[in-house]
Amino acid sequence: MHCPTHLMSGWCIGNLFPLRGRQRLACMLAAAAADIAALAVVGGWDAYQIYHHKLAHNLPFGVLACAILWWFTGRRLWPFLLYLALFHLHLVMDFFGSGPGWGIYYFWPFSQWAADNWHYSWEFSSWQNSTTAGLLLLWTIGIAYFRRRTPLEVVMPNLDRQLVDLLPRRAGFNPP
Repeated sequence: MHCPTHLMSGWCIGNLFPLRGRQRLACMLAAAAADIAALAVVGGWDAYQIYHHKLAHNLPFGVLACAILWWFTGRRLWPFLLYLALFHLHLVMDFFGSGPGWGIYYFWPFSQWAADNWHYSWEFSSWQNSTTAGLLLLWTIGIAYFRRRTPLEVVMPNLDRQLVDLLPRRAGFNPP
């Protein structure tokens, strides 16, 4: 799936829990962290094909990435577990939404075994991926309207306020 879809999945699910702004940002980062391996494209298309789902779409990388996020966001156990669940959501979304032949090397570098998605996945440019992205975008807009915050709340607070102020206010509604 596309990286913005993963980011929105982390944002939307993070808003289901009583988290602070930095923790919601960490949810977005946890949900998209595995795509750091897309930098393999710097080595060419062949390197991307070989390494994108290998270097960071695995359990050791997930635990490391989520532990780093946990360290910077308060060191309580349940946010770490949430970050780890969001990392795994990324793997599930990629298993189905990256296209046939893009398996998940879950135990790499300890094992070369890959969860084969050949019969279970749809094409990268599919209606399923577009629908998922569209629904997450609507959910993100809903959060902006009802909770009066956007995914930019921590990294660009002034722009976050400006965007939220563009939305109409509901009479008698005071967001948390």
